[in-house]
Amino acid sequence: MMGVALPSIRAELGLSTSELQWIVSAYVLSYGGFVLLGGRAADLLGRRRMFIGWLVVFLAFSGLGGFATEGWVLIVARFVTGIAAAFMTPAGLSIITTTYPEGPQRNKALLVYAGTAAGGFSLGMVAGGLLTAIDWRWVFFAPVVLAAVILVAAIALIPREAEPLKTAGGFDLGGALTLTGSMLLLVSTVVRAPDVAAGQTAVTLVAGLVLLGLFVVIEQRVASPLIRLGILRSGPLVRANLGAVLLVGSFVGFQFVAVLYLQELRNWSELETGLALMVIGIDSVLAPTLTPWLVNRFGNGRVVFGGFTFAAAAYALFLPLDTDWSYAAMLPALILLGLAFALAYGPLTIAATDGVAEEEQGLASGVLTTSFQFGSALGLAVVAAVLAAADDLTVEGFRSALLVPLVAAALGLLAALPGLTRRPARQPAA
Repeated sequence: MMGVALPSIRAELGLSTSELQWIVSAYVLSYGGFVLLGGRAADLLGRRRMFIGWLVVFLAFSGLGGFATEGWVLIVARFVTGIAAAFMTPAGLSIITTTYPEGPQRNKALLVYAGTAAGGFSLGMVAGGLLTAIDWRWVFFAPVVLAAVILVAAIALIPREAEPLKTAGGFDLGGALTLTGSMLLLVSTVVRAPDVAAGQTAVTLVAGLVLLGLFVVIEQRVASPLIRLGILRSGPLVRANLGAVLLVGSFVGFQFVAVLYLQELRNWSELETGLALMVIGIDSVLAPTLTPWLVNRFGNGRVVFGGFTFAAAAYALFLPLDTDWSYAAMLPALILLGLAFALAYGPLTIAATDGVAEEEQGLASGVLTTSFQFGSALGLAVVAAVLAAADDLTVEGFRSALLVPLVAAALGLLAALPGLTRRPARQPAA
């Protein structure tokens, strides 16, 4: 929701371009940097406890952002809500994967979950436009209202764990610090690359890689590692996370281009932009209804491949954009993009958690959430760099930037190819 609201926030708070950038970057950096730690904390400290506790933090600091009268308060609020989301999201996903047994029940639950999440991605821009038309502060207050409803439901409906989760070796603090530091530096490198000197980008990249190497050394030596590195030897899990990076990265990059094209080049209002993109929200209807049938009939891999096929077609159809393009000309690409998300998001979620032991479901969920968030940062950074190289927001610049999501979708097709040979498991009759 934040992208549409940024111009209004800048106008009221008098923020510079750099400060405005940090309203987005603070959330991405804290989310991407802490989500793996959040996933492991859910496994070790209790999923219900982590979900409810950090939901309270999310609610409080989102409200703080809505009352902010200075830019730094808004940036701090965004950073903390990002941390809260990093602990909440893997806890919530692992609650689902540990509540339902592996197989048809879990798959159905994950597809409903993924349909909701996919709808959040696509409808966020629409909601942002509608709320900003009232007042940009509602972009912060609306999540407070929704979080309060979820909090009441969570306390009542999520069962308590039978006993606290324990590990023989305790908590891997060294691994947590080096991994979180590495993720913060690497995500920061991607997010800020278009806006800083090449030397600074190189320094943060090298520092992030050094910390990542140190993390691997620590994980190989401690008795109870933060991440069991063997989990990354699963080919389907690695391909699922690569697909997650490419799916969300291409979508966020496209969304950024589409919003700038409509608002900066075509002079559409925030409300008009939100309504124009509303059709992408078809995924929130199809993901929990059509996608489960397709997965059961054709299998995860084939449905993911179909999703990336629709995504590549959508980005290709948007390439001929022009200054006098009608909405009817844009509509086929937007519909295909909604279909793409409906088909790919849920099956990727299933593939990334399938076959993982119950005690590592939080970890697998954290890895997947990291992939989604890192993909978002990467897609946005690369598209922004291409637009910056064009020197101006012209039709030619937008067309060049649209090649980024198109290439990402094509790479997603390649990553999904191995899944075409896997036949769907036969499900017992109900």
